Amino acid sequence: MDPQEMIRGKRLLIVDDEQDVLDSLAALLEMCKIDAALSFEQGKKFLEDNYYDVAILDIMGVKGFELLEIAKKQGVPALMLTAHGLSEENLRKSAAEGASYYAPKEHIADIATFVADVLEAADKNKSPWIKWFERLSGYYDKRFGGKRWREKEKEFWEERIKAID
Repeated sequence: MDPQEMIRGKRLLIVDDEQDVLDSLAALLEMCKIDAALSFEQGKKFLEDNYYDVAILDIMGVKGFELLEIAKKQGVPALMLTAHGLSEENLRKSAAEGASYYAPKEHIADIATFVADVLEAADKNKSPWIKWFERLSGYYDKRFGGKRWREKEKEFWEERIKAID
């Protein structure tokens, strides 16, 4: 399946406090209908006034976790995309608070695939964390010093990757 074809025409909200990141994401996701916000306030208004297939939220600078809460209430799956907020704690918090994905900005070139993973999981009524583990757990193993980050909370991560019944 071609991720770009799967997400073609989907409506996305992107919230990040860096214009260059918004520009890069808009270029990478040109096949989608995009609203972009540079602040928490703009992102909140977009979420409250519109429907989105997926929201892509930065953590730092735009109160990403507060936006995640709003997106969740609106039934919008959220993909957390971060650089400065990249940590074991924020990864766990993202998953615990209902995010569908947690991606590092250094993998921004793969954003169409990540969005497609979120949409496919929703379509098949499966956990998006299954694909996330397939694609990115090795990256996080290296980033967080081995498999320790997932082994210390094995039950938490096993729960996240179970299929939704």
